[in-house]
Amino acid sequence: MDGRLAHVIVFGNEKGGCGKSTAAMHVIVALARAGYRVAAIDLDSRQLTLHNYIENRRRWAEASGADLPMPTSYPVPRATELDVRSAENKEFNFFADALAQAEAGADFVVIDTPGHDTYLNRLAHSLADTLVSPINDSYVDFDVLGRVDFDTGTMIKESCYAEMVREARRQRALVDGGGTNWIVLRNRLSRLVSRNNRNVGQSMEILGRSLNFRVAEGMTERVVYREFFPLGLTALDPLEEVTLATRPNLSHVAAREEVRSLISALQLPIILPQTSEFRMVPPIVDPILEEIGTELDLIMQSTHPEAVIHDDRMVEAVALQRQ
Repeated sequence: MDGRLAHVIVFGNEKGGCGKSTAAMHVIVALARAGYRVAAIDLDSRQLTLHNYIENRRRWAEASGADLPMPTSYPVPRATELDVRSAENKEFNFFADALAQAEAGADFVVIDTPGHDTYLNRLAHSLADTLVSPINDSYVDFDVLGRVDFDTGTMIKESCYAEMVREARRQRALVDGGGTNWIVLRNRLSRLVSRNNRNVGQSMEILGRSLNFRVAEGMTERVVYREFFPLGLTALDPLEEVTLATRPNLSHVAAREEVRSLISALQLPIILPQTSEFRMVPPIVDPILEEIGTELDLIMQSTHPEAVIHDDRMVEAVALQRQ
């Protein structure tokens, strides 16, 4: 990727416990094992799950002697100022510095976001080249995207998160004319096919057509994914007892295959090491790019124009810094 800006991958969803950090770590390791330089930015200043995952990996590599590729990690601290504008400006500076350092030495920057709405969360979404939204494969979590009329097969209402993604894509288009490849991961899939499983899949496809995202299968509910975290491991690391600290089993092999399928479904601009085939992201058909002429007027007439203009200025500042 010499001569080009780093490709930014954002893992986002305004709901905790959907597997964002686990999926992000597996993508990081997949890219690192393919020979790419990878940087990770953790915006969840309260939990820092991704950063802690990476630190666990670093410690285990030193203790076990295992050959584990390591990303550069940038945890973004939380501002302590009481004034909202001052806090946002300080957090913006933290994030902008982290992003500048990350892009200076990486081919891919992976950003993990908190499971709730924050200023930096919205800003990160507006910078995404690829947006990955893991969602638990259940109607309990489905409302994070929107509501569907099953009789007519149409979307009734998009969620607050979907509205935020739409606005982030609009801001991105206004600043540099770029688009975002949005993928929703059906995560924590049951290994048993059920009617509920099929209905959720159909509903996802309906929303995908309305909100312009692709649907991909993520990870099934496996104990091995939980066992990986304390050692900072992934399903793509060597299936050896010295690395895993336990004897590998069929669950490790099955997890590896589904992670490989997940990576392929993201359609990232990578060269696959086993085939040397260059895989480019397909052209993004983003209706938001077509709406800019009329949407700009709507933005300026927003009920919260100051907030929108403030966010636009921040996004533009980051874009200028990345040039």
